[in-house]
Amino acid sequence: MKIRYYKTEEAAGRVICHDITKIEKDGFKGALFKKGHVITAEDVEVLLGLGKYRVAAIELAADELHEDEAVQRIAAALCGEGLTAGSPSEGRIDLTTVRQGLLKVDATCLNRINMIPGVVVSTLHTNTHVEAGEKVAGTKVIPLVVKKKLVERVEATCSRGAPVAVLPYRSLVPGAVITGREVVDGRTRDGFAPVLAEKAAFFGLAEPRVVFARDDRDEIAARITGLIDGGCSLVIVTGGMSVDPDDVTPAAIRKTGARVVRYGAPVLPGAMFMLAYRGDVPVVGLPACAMYFKITVLDLILPRLLVGEKIKAREIAGLGHGGLCRRCLSCVFPNCSFGKAFF
Repeated sequence: MKIRYYKTEEAAGRVICHDITKIEKDGFKGALFKKGHVITAEDVEVLLGLGKYRVAAIELAADELHEDEAVQRIAAALCGEGLTAGSPSEGRIDLTTVRQGLLKVDATCLNRINMIPGVVVSTLHTNTHVEAGEKVAGTKVIPLVVKKKLVERVEATCSRGAPVAVLPYRSLVPGAVITGREVVDGRTRDGFAPVLAEKAAFFGLAEPRVVFARDDRDEIAARITGLIDGGCSLVIVTGGMSVDPDDVTPAAIRKTGARVVRYGAPVLPGAMFMLAYRGDVPVVGLPACAMYFKITVLDLILPRLLVGEKIKAREIAGLGHGGLCRRCLSCVFPNCSFGKAFF
């Protein structure tokens, strides 16, 4: 990189190497053109009006890039499905969502990129629910002039796939088995169905097909298999999830032949949680806390099921770091620490 002076009339297309200020009495005072600005034909008359009859500009070498060109290439390498890259400004570009979905960040790839000197990439946590139009990542190059090989390192690091993406929710057919003899007999009003209906609507799903079962292992198992045989591609079984002798829901889920991934999650509220798969159909054992608390373990697991992930036991175990809900008076989930584990 070299610094050269050019006549202002001949400076279009050149890169300013320092801020050019403008001061007006009782008016504007500040940088009218910032360092790194590429002079346009329209800028020439403005610069002459500031008394700038020559300007100091950067002359790039063959192996160098202006910060804006460099960050555009980096943003393109980072940007996966469901995202769009904005316009560069002072060597920075933001990535914004184009749809509702689940943010996925390859944290290992992200860390490798941030170890490259002169490059910065910041994101929201992986597995965060996002709405359309949200800013979920930003990238910036530190120097005004960037070596091409630096950008090429970033591109090579992302060569196996963009590390930031928003996956769409699938249109699963939800079913729910609500357990409890007191509910079946009409002694107690069910509180689970409205909660599950609200969750389903939030994710664009149809209202769950709801069936009821007494606290009987065989009856609950039969209701689960009946929903799956009837076309449900996700089944949530509510209540009866503790270790009390009359809480038989975990045993009922096992009786269906479902493969249990994990019983118990290091998440509060939601510790007495079970995830199993009967074939490809997720079967979720949901503790009673989900009826009382607005946000529970279900809100951490359900979005991942809806994008088609097969969740592993170690991933559930990893939820312990960030798995304690603060139960704030005004809930701001997912814009909080709850569920922000590494996985």
